[in-house]
Amino acid sequence: MGFKCGIVGLPNVGKSTLFNALTASKNAEAANFPFCTIDPNIGIVDVVDERLDQLTRLSNSKKKIYTNITFVDIAGLVKGASKGEGLGNKFLSHIREVDSILHLVRCFESEKITHVNSKINPADDLETIKTEIILSDLDIIQKKLEKSKKKLLDMKEVKILEEKLEDLNKGQEAIINNKEEEKLLSNIGLLSIKPKIIVCNVDEESLKEGNNFTESVKKKYPNEKIIYICADIEDQLSSLEKNEKETFMKDIGLYKTGLNKLIKEGYDLLELDTFFTSGPEESRAWTVKKNTTAPKAASVIHTDFEKNFIRAEAVTCEDFIKFGSVEKCKENGKLRIEGKDYVVKDGDVLFFRVNP
Repeated sequence: MGFKCGIVGLPNVGKSTLFNALTASKNAEAANFPFCTIDPNIGIVDVVDERLDQLTRLSNSKKKIYTNITFVDIAGLVKGASKGEGLGNKFLSHIREVDSILHLVRCFESEKITHVNSKINPADDLETIKTEIILSDLDIIQKKLEKSKKKLLDMKEVKILEEKLEDLNKGQEAIINNKEEEKLLSNIGLLSIKPKIIVCNVDEESLKEGNNFTESVKKKYPNEKIIYICADIEDQLSSLEKNEKETFMKDIGLYKTGLNKLIKEGYDLLELDTFFTSGPEESRAWTVKKNTTAPKAASVIHTDFEKNFIRAEAVTCEDFIKFGSVEKCKENGKLRIEGKDYVVKDGDVLFFRVNP
């Protein structure tokens, strides 16, 4: 289990270039005209974790399985997409399937690359995306409430939908206040509730400090997660071997790749943790929501493990690596026996005991 990110933005902001770089592929066509991406391009990327590398070596595992991220490069969005302009309907249908959204905006000058609105204004571009998503959500809720007149909905659900409709009509994105709302709004496919990261596509000179364009984004969206990535540099890095990549990054003063930035921010945004299983057959990373209990974590491996759960034997990744094996951890008093109420921690190495 990993998570799924949709890369969205106006045409010609660098979505396909970034997608190709992140996934180390050339699957997405990158061209200087709108809508060169029609159908979504999908790429699955391993979340490389040094902790898993060490566990695999210590357990002498036959297989090593990282968790992963799925990136979806979605057709460019234009004003009127919620009404079907451009490739709007395709965009809106594909974005419903992702866990989080990367809002990519162009924050660099270039005479070689045209801008769909003839001028570079990333703050306005983000407003266009936000507006179209709100309009789409309005349409979804209105249709749902219309249907409720024919097919009686739970009155609690109707009240929630009417409250969200009021917010959306004011130009505000829908906000989830509790688990009940989250379940309802997710099920009907609202877009504005999806967690998002604003990705500013900058030139090399602006990677560290940003520029006037990125400042305008930060000023207009002070409470959003914002990161800077140079899609062109990421594209160059994707074609290099590990040693060459490290040298190139050192030369230009880049300490973290765009992919690593997105992984970190994505895990924080979606409140995800990683736990491990490790043995002679395989060492594997698993992704769960923060505050997941041991039986729920076990169900990620196999659904029957939750109902047949007996206990979890747990060690921290640090102790496993320090002492070299679960047996050595046990000898040194570092192996814990945890029950059904145990909340899994990031970096736990777990051995589940279940009824056959």
